[in-house]
Amino acid sequence: MPENITNGVASDLEITAAREVQDGVAGLGLAGGGRTVDRAAKVPDPELVKVAKRRTFTAEYKARILAEADAATGRGQVGELLRREGLYSSLLTEWRKQRDAGALAGLSESRGRKAVDKRDREITALKRRAEHAEAELGKARKVIEVQGKVSALLEEMLGTDSARSTER
Repeated sequence: MPENITNGVASDLEITAAREVQDGVAGLGLAGGGRTVDRAAKVPDPELVKVAKRRTFTAEYKARILAEADAATGRGQVGELLRREGLYSSLLTEWRKQRDAGALAGLSESRGRKAVDKRDREITALKRRAEHAEAELGKARKVIEVQGKVSALLEEMLGTDSARSTER
């Protein structure tokens, strides 16, 4: 930014000169904080992290990795396997527990909520509909009962009124 500003307003010449200096620094490949930027390589900014996504492993993959880890006899072979596959040793421990608990079935267990059977969903929906229909039927019966009582009262009132009108 220019140093000579009159009443808070910079002249057009000073603004143009400041932009040329900024463009010159940007042309050198310098970014904020003294980092160099290689415009041709288009390297992503390390400070911007994409949204993490949980990895999932199939039962076959887990079994293959466990077999390779169990077959490793030399020093550092398990570590080499883990580095090559991008895994942690804790995953091997967890997968071994799963394997011992239920063989291949234990390895294929997925995390999270279990899927509901289609028939169970249908049964639940039908139960809700039946309860709703029973509630509506109960309301309708009450309305019919009240209408019957109102009708009886009206007949009684009209019957007494017509008797009085004939007496006069």
